[in-house]
Amino acid sequence: MKILVTGGAGFIGSHLTDKLIEEGHQVAVIDNLSTGRKENINSQAHFYEMDITDSDISSVFEKENPEIVFHLAAQINVRQSVTSPVKDAEINILGSLNLINNFLAIHHPNKRFIFFSTGGAIYGDTEFIPTKETHPAQPESPYGIAKLSVEHYLRFYNKVNYLNYTCLRLANVYGPRQNAQGEAGAVAIFTNQVLSGIQPVINGDGSQTRDFVFVDDVVSAGLLAIQQGESAIYNIGTAKETNINELFKKIKELTGTNVKEEHSEAKPGEQMKSCLDYGLAKEKLGWQPGDDIDSGLEKTVNWFKAKN
Repeated sequence: MKILVTGGAGFIGSHLTDKLIEEGHQVAVIDNLSTGRKENINSQAHFYEMDITDSDISSVFEKENPEIVFHLAAQINVRQSVTSPVKDAEINILGSLNLINNFLAIHHPNKRFIFFSTGGAIYGDTEFIPTKETHPAQPESPYGIAKLSVEHYLRFYNKVNYLNYTCLRLANVYGPRQNAQGEAGAVAIFTNQVLSGIQPVINGDGSQTRDFVFVDDVVSAGLLAIQQGESAIYNIGTAKETNINELFKKIKELTGTNVKEEHSEAKPGEQMKSCLDYGLAKEKLGWQPGDDIDSGLEKTVNWFKAKN
């Protein structure tokens, strides 16, 4: 199949691109390289360095004529979305609409738009853990609001234009190639700091929990979504909580370092619990996580060791 991946130079997008090419698909990548890296891009992919908000993105759709779009490109910094909500909306909402509208102009009867959304930032702190897709969405950041807005737009385009879509609400993804310099990705940040001799700092008391899902499992969910017939939303997580103190100790053990555990003031408004129920994805997509936190962390730490 002919497939377009936005954000294909990034952490998750590059792993997805590699797997799609491995399975024989023709893949084009759009990425502005703001956080993605050119060395991540598979040499067999057609690469277009551009922003998803660019008006001339139509030329890529005309040339590549994709049957499937995987949309991962985004402004991913939650705190930055709070300080610059208009900029966040320009990229995450208007950029997404730019893609969708150009995709609608392509004439494939079974075309599908697969959107990588967010679990924690959409649900906020929830009453029920692990959280199901039916739980009220109460995003507390412009980033989460934007992701939820795109989900609603896709539902609209499905109803009006019959566009098939799948929304994958991701838990906290980690693994090789994750950017250790950003604000997102505690696994990458802690691992890189420990191996580089930098003292990691845990926000607050470290009791906040997250659902850590390995990148290969996220990619497998995306591949299953290609053939999935229903337009629907699925949580992609492990249904297991790990608190940040536990995570730090596991990374410390795997790296064989004696770095101490240091804490700072809690970040204002930081979510205390995030954990996703993946029952619907298991039932409808036949998906379930393959790596638990221990096996996934071992693979990740080994990659960072080799890189450093």
